[in-house]
Order: sequence, then structure tokens, then C-alpha cells
Amino acid sequence: MVIVGAGISGLAAAWYLRQSAGGRVRVTVLEGSPRIGGKLHASEVAGVSVDAGAESMLARRPEGKELAKAVGLGDDLVFPGSLSSAVYTRGALRPMPKGQVMGVPADLTELARTGIVSPGGLLRVPLDQILPATLVRTDVSVAAYIRARMGGEIVDRLVEPLLGGVYAGRADMLSLEATMPRVAAVARSERSLLSAVRQLVEETPKEQGPVFTSLRGGVGTLPEAVAKASEADVRTGVTVRELHRTETGWRLVAGPVPRPEVIEADAVILATPGPATSRLLGSEVPKAAAELARIQYASMAVVTLAYPLDAFPEPPGASGYLVPPVERRPVKAVTFSSVKWPHLARDLVILRCSIGRIGEEHLLQREDAELVSLATAEMADVMGVRGLPADTRVTRWGGGLPQYNVGHLDRVARVRAAVSVEPGLAVCGAAYDGIGIPACVGTARTAAARVLDHLNRRGEWTA
Repeated sequence: MVIVGAGISGLAAAWYLRQSAGGRVRVTVLEGSPRIGGKLHASEVAGVSVDAGAESMLARRPEGKELAKAVGLGDDLVFPGSLSSAVYTRGALRPMPKGQVMGVPADLTELARTGIVSPGGLLRVPLDQILPATLVRTDVSVAAYIRARMGGEIVDRLVEPLLGGVYAGRADMLSLEATMPRVAAVARSERSLLSAVRQLVEETPKEQGPVFTSLRGGVGTLPEAVAKASEADVRTGVTVRELHRTETGWRLVAGPVPRPEVIEADAVILATPGPATSRLLGSEVPKAAAELARIQYASMAVVTLAYPLDAFPEPPGASGYLVPPVERRPVKAVTFSSVKWPHLARDLVILRCSIGRIGEEHLLQREDAELVSLATAEMADVMGVRGLPADTRVTRWGGGLPQYNVGHLDRVARVRAAVSVEPGLAVCGAAYDGIGIPACVGTARTAAARVLDHLNRRGEWTA
């Protein structure tokens, strides 16, 4: 069988196939780019291996950790030294309030202490408790519901930067159901959002362990280990252009148009981003293709800087900070990697600046040197950094982040319904159930189980 796409989803699918079927299934993974791993990639900055894409995975969702352990990286799992974060707004770095759910506050005293919202914005929040109910019966945008309950400043200065950090998206477009399911659940039945979120915070177990985990060499080391453990035939630089059903399975057409390569497969898993999956499904599963084509993708860049310790007037005290769009700054988030991940600490401060949200593609049209200048200017202005970094790296992720806009869950359900009637075909990846590593691995496991179930029913195994 064939898996198209060698990001973590495709590689995890290959590994699950190996675990479930052993040598009974021969798996080939085809990747169009020169390397495997997709948005998981690490390289050296100032002699230290630092992630260029995703730099952590949820520790409280098991799929990512379990996969790392299963492929021999259990001893490399590391946990944050600090998760204190801040918001740069209203002219200063302000601590993220305690007791909040994706930026929705539960404690007004704590919110007031941070100074993130203005006095007027603070006075607007408790009106939530006396306003008529805003019960949500269909999917709505995050901004529409939270603004109706707590006012615009909570959206603009708390919720928006958090969602921008995760999705590079906009609160007035992102789906409440898909991106904030706990809040969406209370929106269907509770009158007061403030009271409901307070209850959610109180019900959250206090001792759950670390929220995030990473790997000593960066999570960018995970794909290679998974690929090796899967024992799949992984081929890079092979672009799949067409997918067609045959009497016995599937036919893929890969390679350049003048010299096409035809590959026959009993089953296929598409672990590619939405636009690529849409193109491949266009002729055989047009309903799924049409739905996938409607998923927007945001582009962004990560500028990694390594400074001497003495470049900072004071060592960074937090693991990073977020910047709301209303501040109109090019840098949307900063992670002090050597603070967040103590194993990176040397005689340097290593940090990552994220640039670009949906609709800000113009920022990414600048040369690498200009993006570095934007990042160093941010450090000089906000942190008082003196001098130039010892080393820099710019990584661009064009069309890297799927947007879970209003109606996303229904769209995904329609995609899966259309694919499910096609024997020996499955899809997985960040476009479906979440953009984090554990969510992607979860979709891979489901896809592998689906095609194996098909092959078992047919009794046809490739030796």
C-alpha cells in the first residue's frame, strides 16, 4: 500500500501499519519535498539543535508521547522549565492572567491585576452575568460569541493573541466548536460565560503534570525515528499528481509530466495538506475534494535568534509572550526557548519570533534579512536587547497552518463521509481533528485501522 505525504501523520500511519500487520503489508511512503517530517524540523543555531517548526506537543494527550517512546525516544522526552507567559499590550509586557480558558477569564480580580484590558474593558466583563442568554445553537465564530458576552477587549487582547499563536488565524473567522470546544459546550446551555468558565477552571485537576513535552534534540528528531521504526520504503522528491480507482485498488501517477511513474496499490492513505489532498481526490471523490478546497491555510515565518547573555539587561523571566493584532506589530509571538526548555540553556539566550497571520502574507514577502531586522527590532524595543545576535535562522512555512473556520467540524464530517464509501482509501493530517502532533498522530492511527480493515475483509495482503 501507499501513503502520500511523509509528515508526522504519514509516517505515524506507516508505523501503525507495521505494528498491526507486521510484514504482511509492504508500505511505500511518497514525499514530494526533499526531506521528511513536514512542519517538524530541527537544525542548529549557534551550535544548538533548535526546532524550526513545531517545538512541543501536548503531554496530557497521549498519542505523541506514546509514539516517541515506542520508536526509542522515551529517554529524550523533556519538559518545560517555565510556562509563565505574557501579553505585550497597552505599552507593556503584562502577565497572562491565571484562571482562564484559551484567554476567556474566570477571575476578574486576577484579570484586573494584569492590566491587559483597560478599566472600561474590565467593567464590561461582569455585564455577562446580567445580560440575556446568548445560547449557541449552530457553530459561530469565537469572536461573535465571546464579544457578545464579555466585550471586545477580551477578544482583542486575550483570546485573539492565543488563537493567533496556535492557528495564525483570526477570532472573527475561527470556529468556536473546533478551536474552543470546552467553551462551545457551555455556550449551548449556560447563560453566563464568566460563571461557566469559572466552573471549568475549578473542575480542572490541579495535579496533571506538565502541559507540554519536547525532545532533547527537538521534536524535529521524531520523524526520522518514526520512519526508521516503520521499516517503510520512504521516497522523497516524488510528487504524486494523480489518483485513480482501478478494479483491484488504486493507481497513482507520480513524477514529472514528461516521465510519469505509475504505481499500483491495494490501498492508499493521503497524509497531505488540504489543497494537495483536494487535487488528488478531484476525479474520484469530488465531494470530499470540494470540501477540502474550502479550507484556508495561513503562512508564517519563524525567526530564531541566539544572543549572548549580556545582550539582555535582565534575563527573560517568562517562557515567552504574545502580541495582539490590535498592537499592529509584525511579530505576533516570542518564545524564549532557552528559558522554556532548560536543556537548551548554554551561554546564550535562544528565542523564536513568529511572524505572520492569515491575511498578513505581505509581511512574508520580505527578504530573510528584513525578517531578521523585524525580530531584532522587536527585541530591542520590548526587551531592551543591545547589539546583534550571534546567530540567526529564518524558516518559512508557506500555507502551513489550516484554518478551522466556522463550520469546520461539519466540513470534516462531509469529507470523511465521502471518503468512507471508497474501499481502501483514508485521509489523515492536521486539517481534520487538530493541528498539534498528538492530534495528527491520532488521525494516522484511525487511517491505518481503516485501510487494514479493508484489506482484512478482502483477504489480500501484499507480501
